[in-house]
Amino acid sequence: MSWMKKRDIYLVIGMLLFAGALYGGYRLYVANLPAKAEIYYESKLIKTVLLDTGKEETFKVEESDHVTFHLYADGSIAFEHSDCPDQICVKSGKLHLVGQSAACLPNKLIIKIVPNNKNSKDDVDMIG
Repeated sequence: MSWMKKRDIYLVIGMLLFAGALYGGYRLYVANLPAKAEIYYESKLIKTVLLDTGKEETFKVEESDHVTFHLYADGSIAFEHSDCPDQICVKSGKLHLVGQSAACLPNKLIIKIVPNNKNSKDDVDMIG
């Protein structure tokens, strides 16, 4: 360990503890809030989907009929099908935690998971 000094080890441990505390705070206070999905087309909100309905459905939005979304009974949503060449949106998987998002850039669509409550000054600032 001649290439690392003792203070470097303390610095790395401190950074890891800080990152762990931030992640734990996020999971405890933000991630498990009741959530809804907002679907944007060209940065305009076009559809809001409540995730806690308990029903499963597949749907499209009229702004882009080349993309299919799937709402799962477990309270998650995903891009099910898209005609884009790279399929990154489909590979992003299920979204269910507040703060998660996925985008299909060729089709100009974005899904954001946001809290399903009235906005307050204590909410996390999520800019679209």
